[in-house]
Amino acid sequence: MNQAGVNEKYKVSPFYVFFLVHSMQTGVGVLSFQRVLAKTTGTDGWISILLAGLFVHIMIWVIYKIFSIVPGDIISANNQAFGKWIGNFFSLLFVLYFFFLGMTVMISYINVIHVWMFEEVPSWAFAVVFLVLIYYIHTGGFRTITGIAFLSVILTYWLLFVLFYAMEYSEFTNLLPVFHHTLLDILKGTRSTSLTLLGFEMIVMYYPFIKNAKTSQKYAHWGALTTTLITVFVYLVSLVFYSQKQLELTIWPTLSMTSIIELPFIQRFEYIDVSWWAIIIIPNMTIALWSASRGFKRLFNVQQKYPLWGISIIILLTNVFIFDIDSLYILHKIIDPYGVLFIALYLPLLLVIIYIKKLRKRI
Repeated sequence: MNQAGVNEKYKVSPFYVFFLVHSMQTGVGVLSFQRVLAKTTGTDGWISILLAGLFVHIMIWVIYKIFSIVPGDIISANNQAFGKWIGNFFSLLFVLYFFFLGMTVMISYINVIHVWMFEEVPSWAFAVVFLVLIYYIHTGGFRTITGIAFLSVILTYWLLFVLFYAMEYSEFTNLLPVFHHTLLDILKGTRSTSLTLLGFEMIVMYYPFIKNAKTSQKYAHWGALTTTLITVFVYLVSLVFYSQKQLELTIWPTLSMTSIIELPFIQRFEYIDVSWWAIIIIPNMTIALWSASRGFKRLFNVQQKYPLWGISIIILLTNVFIFDIDSLYILHKIIDPYGVLFIALYLPLLLVIIYIKKLRKRI
């Protein structure tokens, strides 16, 4: 037993960190990020995505640097830096952030299903299906969750090739002009892209579940890089397919592009797209809610299934009583900008404090 009390048999190989990071980052945000980004930076939006990707790589480096000094998870690091009570307070903020992120992903995807496929089916019905599935996956432990993330990446990459169909109707002059936005506009665009690239920070909870965790850093970077490049590709395809004004007005540009595809045996291809997207979304919800329930377990010394039950009940009640566009808007505002700002400021600060304490001990 080591590193936050995780037995060796429950750990996964470093290679799988690529799939854990990449599957967590690729989620419902890919369906709609183009609209907000087009309003802010237009044809220079790809620069904002690359800068957001650079920010992710810096944060991954910070996370691994923290755990090279204090092996364990974020709760161990917080207690080391601030002591038990203050450390637990900051750890609770992380746990709440994981919970809100998981709930935001689930409600966002249910909203997509409502609009594109089953308008009359109540949202709580979809929530029940997802929550039961998530609980079943959790009962298999972290190795099962990792397997789901692996399968999610392998089984959904064909969706990228669907976008090439849209290029037949593309106007490549829409990519021009380039470099005509100010640095401030590009930075604003970077912030609007942040929700699309979030998810890497779950490393702070599952780090103890990685064999030879230090060697997994390169796979985390590769996973983040893959997500960044895919996001750039999706944005560039959207730019050449839509006009600037169309892209600013289209709520789900990625799905709207697939609606032009017609096959002899199916007329509404977007039904397949929306349905298959569930395979992408399930690891998003599963990893986020696992991180939240694992955090509650570590903080309050309870079995992990109990906080998972509580989390599931809260999400279900949210879908029963207050599910609407306004509640979804509020959840997005909790994650972006406050969640992003919290991650961006807190992790570097934590590293500095831990490093200073390490130097003092040497002295």
